[in-house]
Amino acid sequence: MMQVSFIHKRFEVLILLVLIISVFFLRSYAVSITLDSDSPDEGWLEERDGVQILHLIGSYYEMGFQHGSLLKDEILVNNNAFLHWFNKRGFFYEDLLESWVLMQPFIPFRYIQEMQGVADATGLSLEDIAVLNVGPYFVINCGSFAAWGPATHNGTMYHARSHDFPINIQDPETGAYLVEHQLLIVRKPDGFFKSVSPSLAGDVTCSDGINEMGIIPGMLSSWTADETYQGIGVGFRVRIALDCAATLEEAIHILTQNRTLGYNFIVSDGKIPAACAIETTAQLSYVGYWDTASEDRAPFWRIPYVVRRANLFVDSKLSETQRSMYNPSPFPLCSFLFKINPLSGTSLSAAGPFMHYIALSKGVEAQYGKLDLQTTMTVLRDVYTGKTDVRFFILQIFHWYSTPYQWVLCPETGNILLSFASHTQNAFESPVHLFNMFELFSAALL
Repeated sequence: MMQVSFIHKRFEVLILLVLIISVFFLRSYAVSITLDSDSPDEGWLEERDGVQILHLIGSYYEMGFQHGSLLKDEILVNNNAFLHWFNKRGFFYEDLLESWVLMQPFIPFRYIQEMQGVADATGLSLEDIAVLNVGPYFVINCGSFAAWGPATHNGTMYHARSHDFPINIQDPETGAYLVEHQLLIVRKPDGFFKSVSPSLAGDVTCSDGINEMGIIPGMLSSWTADETYQGIGVGFRVRIALDCAATLEEAIHILTQNRTLGYNFIVSDGKIPAACAIETTAQLSYVGYWDTASEDRAPFWRIPYVVRRANLFVDSKLSETQRSMYNPSPFPLCSFLFKINPLSGTSLSAAGPFMHYIALSKGVEAQYGKLDLQTTMTVLRDVYTGKTDVRFFILQIFHWYSTPYQWVLCPETGNILLSFASHTQNAFESPVHLFNMFELFSAALL
């Protein structure tokens, strides 16, 4: 039996009767907010094939309040789990809050309003929600590629991304795991573009997504010595691109402004179709297409009509802020083991993400010209099971890369393949679910 929660300032008795009746008939959770309106917008929660889907509609504050009301328990668990995990690694709430305080003046006010809505509905503070939305982006690993034209079966664009992050983050109080609260969030903000993103309960920011204009931005960490917190955090920049970008050029502009830490992006526009790789530090940025010269500088190489990235800069100028030696390829397993040529601010050798880049590249090349929705997902899963490169297979024997979710998108058809991890099984080992962006946008509370 599903529950429905309504917030309304007037007609309490009438609303109570509606609630009692609705509890027997509605198939989805819903929360409705009326703020000076005779026709309230509704947010609602549904489940399809074991995947939760959160629908948010209205102003940014309304979307935040809907989010917090429908997923209050999950957000509280996620908050505890994240803070516990960070504390174990020597990062404390005060440290994360300090980063947020530096970022806050640069964040568009509508996202402050949305986080305030989540805070008001959950009883957490705005600062708590902000820390939850800023902290994880300091440590996210990922792999991503986009392919189109001759690289795919019918010329259609396919965009793939693996979200790499620990799957064993746990709330010490309840025992619940962070990955248990993954879901799809479908957003319909007033005055901005609709979008779909895999997310965690409590996320206003996002790592990637697709909007109704066929724009797909996705981020990957790429550590650098050139950093600042006085800018727009990367999760907010991806969210702004989804809300505001109608073209590839607009997405590039958004993602390369008000930069903070080191990040890579794969950004696609299904309307052209075309995609590019973006690399950013606080002071520098690079935009590379498949035929840009830097994409073909050894030991990296170009694949026609394909762009791809792991957690490593390809551009030589940005790489100077990241590692002492440009070329991470000599004896990569030994370099990885002995932490040779470490990435700035870490003990991780550049050879690790380089082997990831090799595995992605080999997977794409093996299916070049045959990529469709299913084949692209197979490539992504084969990479992480070590089938495309023996060195990456060795890394995975030691569970070096864990994946909360993987997905493949076709902006032309709107089709999405998505797999979510459990705390015992990575996304690349988990069932794959099919969704359609356009159908999600048109879905209504029944």
